[in-house]
Formats: sequence, C-alpha cells, structure tokens
Amino acid sequence: MSSTSNSSGSGWFKVARRPCDRGILAPLFRQTSYIHDTTFVVRRTSKEENGMRALMMTAPSQGSDRTQVQEIGEPRPGPGEVTIDVAYAGVNFIDVMARRGDPGYASTWPYVPGLEATGTIRELGAGVSGLTVGQRVAAFTPGGGLAEVALARAALTVPVPDQVSLLTAAGAPMMFATALLLLTDAARLGSGESVLVHSASGGVGSAIAQLVPALGGGLRLGTVGRPDKVAAAQQSGYDLAFARGDDLIEAVRAATGGSGVDVVLDPLGTSMLDVDLAVTAPGGRIVLFGNAGGGQPAPLPPVGKLIGGNIAIGGFSISSLSVSAPERVAAALRRVLDLIAAGRLDVVVTEIDSLADVPAVHQLLADRRGNGKYVTRLTTEFDTP
Repeated sequence: MSSTSNSSGSGWFKVARRPCDRGILAPLFRQTSYIHDTTFVVRRTSKEENGMRALMMTAPSQGSDRTQVQEIGEPRPGPGEVTIDVAYAGVNFIDVMARRGDPGYASTWPYVPGLEATGTIRELGAGVSGLTVGQRVAAFTPGGGLAEVALARAALTVPVPDQVSLLTAAGAPMMFATALLLLTDAARLGSGESVLVHSASGGVGSAIAQLVPALGGGLRLGTVGRPDKVAAAQQSGYDLAFARGDDLIEAVRAATGGSGVDVVLDPLGTSMLDVDLAVTAPGGRIVLFGNAGGGQPAPLPPVGKLIGGNIAIGGFSISSLSVSAPERVAAALRRVLDLIAAGRLDVVVTEIDSLADVPAVHQLLADRRGNGKYVTRLTTEFDTP
C-alpha cells in the first residue's frame, strides 16, 4: 500500500487514506510523521471541571501570531442543540478568512474557529430527538469546532455509519456535502454536462471531481493557483487541469471543442468572473461560492452579457444554507456519508496531530501551499472502526 506525505516544505503530517474499492471497505491506512512543534503549551483541565482546550483567535491578524490553544469553559447545549466530544475537526480556508478579519466570518473576538467536527454526543439539549448520548456523529458547527467539546444544532448533526471511521467522516461536511449541494442545488448539473472548477486541488475541489461522474456529469476541468498544483488536481480526478497563469480562455475552449463549459464553480470571489463569462456555454451556470481571493468583490457584469449569452450567475454559501434550510444540508451530509460507507467515494484527509499544530496549517493554506483536506485530531478514544 502506498503512502502519502506532505511536501510543501512546512513539515510533515499524518496522512490517512481510505481507498475507494467499490466493494468491501479497505481498512483505514495511517502513516505517522509529524509537523513542526509550536510554542503553545497549555494545561488540560479535566472535563469534570467544565474546562476544555480550544483554538483561540484573539484578534484579527494576517499571520498566526494571535492564534493559540487556550483553556476555556465548556459549552452547554440549549434547546435543539447538542454538545459533542470532538474526535476530529476540520481545518478549512474559511478559518484563514476569519483570522484575517474578513467581514462575515468571525462572529466575535476572541473567536474559536471550526465549522465541522466528528465525535460522540456528550449532552442533549431540550427537545432533541433521534440522537443519543454516546452516538457517533458528524456535524456542522457554528464556529467552535476546533475544541475538545463543540456545540452544534441537532438539525445539523448526523449519525456516522458503522463502516466509516470518525477520521474519514471528518472529510464529509465542509468538503463533500458542500460539493454535492453545489452540483445539485446550485448548479443543477445535468447528464453529460461539463464542469470547470477553480481551486481544483483544494478539499471541495477534489470532492467535486469525484461527485461529477457519480451524478452523471461529463468533462471535468480544473484550475489551480500554482503550476506545482496541477498534478494534485489531476490526481483527484480532473480530466484536465490548468494553472491560472495559463491562457485559460483558450485552454478551456480547446478542451471543449470551442463550445465552452456548462457549469463554472468559482470560490475566488469575482477575480475570475471575466474568464468565467468567456468560457461558459449558452445556457450555462456560474456559481460563486466564496471569496478566497480576499478584498471587496467587484460588481457583477452588465446584465446584457447575461441576457445575450443566456448565462445565469448565482451564489452559494453552505453556512447560510445551514441557517435557512438545515434539513437540506443534513440530507446532503447523510447522502455523502452513505456513499462513503458504500465505498463509492475516496476520502483522503491529512491528519494534524494536535490543536497546537493548526496555526501552522492555517499559514500553509494562507500561503496557497496546501492541497486537499486537513483535519486535526482531538482524541481517538471514540474512533471506531
């Protein structure tokens, strides 16, 4: 069995790969190596004392100097909520946007990041049904996921199938559920339709590459920010991948025989919108689902371009949808967990050994040197199988 390691120059991580064998699930593979140590050493308070470790951002910062592990009070669930003893928590670029102080990401300062977690239910709030204490779950969290105990809405907390480890499930919420909803709800992907994805080597980008054929889609094209990421995008399943310094308009037109793509999925804000419009086929859809480029998004193009090209532009936010339609988000999470359990999705995550290592990973993402999905381990006490 082959191994995978981080080669970004920032250190070593533990990498977990779950092969997609379309049949009997292969055992979870782990290779142990380590990221650089950090200077944060925090005393762990027992949960009986109602204290816990959490990753705290004390103020907006371009670097990791104001992010550290601190001991804080443990949350308690209100009506319709649960608390989770966290086994693994996702590390996402949206954490970097919160760290920078981008509007709409950190709810207050100091701020505990983390929008997804897996673990076991610790406590149920009033009115919660269908979940039990000790149950293995994956959840979207409203911030606070990068902590030993996380708070989540019961409506966004989903049981993890017995065949799926909590480590593997940690790749499901922000990565695969987001990708599924982008393709089905936002882009309305049709049979045989082609897709262009920016930031194709990232977590959501790599999930999209797997889900397009599973949903009956066609050609998969991806763009990446650096030439050295092209191979990672192709390895995740893209038919062709291009660095954004290339002549993308010509490259996409050549790849599609001049017709353009049916769907564009763009997490970069509006910095690539002129390219998106130039390569979208008549009747195509452009979905903007983030502002990873930072700064103030530019105005949308004159409506005449959309009318004349029969092109639709829409927006998508998994966080906003979690508030307005949590049942749709939970249904997407259940569906991808079932696909993982059936061996139909290949979930690869890079496992970070502790909360104290997460600031280094945030910087890796901020520097555009990360690939794929990162999760941090809080405990493996509950992780079966």
